[in-house]
Amino acid sequence: MQELLGRIARLDPSASLGLRVIACFDELIVGNVNTRALLSAAASLAGCTAGFEQDSPTRRARVTPRGQLLTAADAARPVSDEVSWPVATAEGLSVWLEREGDALPNDAIILERLALAVRIRHGRARSTADQRRDLALLVDGAVPVEDRLAAAGALGLNGSREYRIVAAPLFAVWENHPSGPEDVVPTVHGPIHVLVLSEGDGLELVRASPAGTGVAALPRELHHSFRTAMVSLRLCDPPRLPSVRADEFGGLISLLADAPEGGHHPDADRLDDLAGHLWAAETFEAVIRSQSIRSAARLAGVHHSTMQARVDTITGALGFDPFDGFGKPRLGTAYLVWRLRRSRVLDLPAPPAPGAAPA
Repeated sequence: MQELLGRIARLDPSASLGLRVIACFDELIVGNVNTRALLSAAASLAGCTAGFEQDSPTRRARVTPRGQLLTAADAARPVSDEVSWPVATAEGLSVWLEREGDALPNDAIILERLALAVRIRHGRARSTADQRRDLALLVDGAVPVEDRLAAAGALGLNGSREYRIVAAPLFAVWENHPSGPEDVVPTVHGPIHVLVLSEGDGLELVRASPAGTGVAALPRELHHSFRTAMVSLRLCDPPRLPSVRADEFGGLISLLADAPEGGHHPDADRLDDLAGHLWAAETFEAVIRSQSIRSAARLAGVHHSTMQARVDTITGALGFDPFDGFGKPRLGTAYLVWRLRRSRVLDLPAPPAPGAAPA
C-alpha cells in the first residue's frame, strides 16, 4: 500500500490522501472495530462530525472529530430530502458527514469507505455492535481491574508477562507492522490506533511515523502503558523525530502521563518567553543532555561562550540555574510539558497542493 501511495502521489498528488483513507478503512475492517470507532475515524479524517442511522432496529449515532459521542440533546441531522450534507445509504443503513459549506474532495471517498465498513460490520449481526471492545477496556484505567483482566484474557495475553502499548494516529505511515492485538480506541485526542506487543518481542519492528511506545507493564497495568504511549506519541516531531519510546525519559514520562491535561506548570509557562529565540529548543535539549556548559556547547555545535550566554538567558527567564541542584530535572520536565503543549503531531496532514512534489 505504501509503494502504491508513492506511485499515485507522483502521478496525482491530490489522490494520496484518498488512498490513505482507503488504507485506513481497510485496516479498520480487518480489525472488526465497532460502529463508534468507524464514525470516529471518518470524523477525524474529514474534520467534521460523522453520523450513522439504522432503519431496523432504529438507531442513530453521531461522533465528533475528537471521538465524542453526541447525545440526543445535540442538534440532530436534518431529515428533509434537501439535506446539504453528503449522505451514503445502503441496505437500511445511512452515514453522513456534517460539513459546513461545500463538500471537500475527499468527502465522497470517506463516505464510501465508511458506508462499506458499516455495512460489513452490521452484516455480522452482532447484538453488541457498539459495546466497547476488549482492547478499549484493557487500556481504560476507569474500568475495574477484574474487567481489564478479563479483556486481557480474551485478547490472549498472559497475566504474568509484560507488554507494551504502541499508539499511532490513523494516518500514520507504517514501514513495518508487527503482529499483535490491535484496535482503534476513542481518546480526547481523537481515534487512536492501539497495538499490544509483548515485551522484548517485536519492538525493533515498530517503524511507523508518527508512533509512541509506552512503558512495559503487566496486563492489569496496561492502561498506564497506554497513557505513556500517548505522551510519547505527542512528543513525536516527524520527520526529525518520527517515533518516541517512553523509556527514553524514565520516570518523567509517568509523571506526565498521570498529570491532569492542561494543568498549571509555571516553569513551562516561562519557557514560552524564550520560544522566540531561534536557538531555544536545541539549547534546551543540549543542556538537558549534558553535564556542563562545555559539553552542552559541543552537543549544540556552538562556542562555549555562546552557550554560556544562552544559559544565562535561560537562568534569568526561569529563575533557576539548570546546572545547579534540581535545575536539570526542573528544566527537563518543563521542556517536555512545553513540547506537549505545542505538539501538532495528531493534526491531520493537509492534502498536497496541486502540482506539489510528493513527500
